[in-house]
Amino acid sequence: MSLSPSSQKVQEALTKLGISAEIIKLPQTTRTATEAATALKCDVSQIAKSIVFEGVTSGFGVLVIVSGANRVSEEIVSKIVGEQIKKASPEFVRDKTGFAIGGVPPLGHLNPMKILIDEDLLKYDKVWTAGGTPNSVFSISMRDLLAATSGITARIK
Repeated sequence: MSLSPSSQKVQEALTKLGISAEIIKLPQTTRTATEAATALKCDVSQIAKSIVFEGVTSGFGVLVIVSGANRVSEEIVSKIVGEQIKKASPEFVRDKTGFAIGGVPPLGHLNPMKILIDEDLLKYDKVWTAGGTPNSVFSISMRDLLAATSGITARIK
């Protein structure tokens, strides 16, 4: 199966980091955590969804990788990153990451961002995350996810 150019970028980033994860393309959308969990027959809390925010003052991107069962507390994230944040526009997300909303992976982005990882994901050995498109995913160990992103683990709900 051939990957889309977006998924291919993610696969190359994984390979470059020495992570042996394989992107799979599903026949249905995995744009939301619930859709992904249904397609993968796993618990929604095992889906590591990527949500991009924008620093209101700095304009810097903030990527929050959160358990599919949780909602991000913008107040908590703002305190962690040291400035007020707002939900990023689709254009901001594509400009900062190189990917469209619904397919943003945790790595392989065009530009550096502050990365926070939901501590609730730590209870899993492996989680599922977006692979560059709304219907591509890959499984990654939490150890590899933490190493690949250099993300800060925090309580973000």
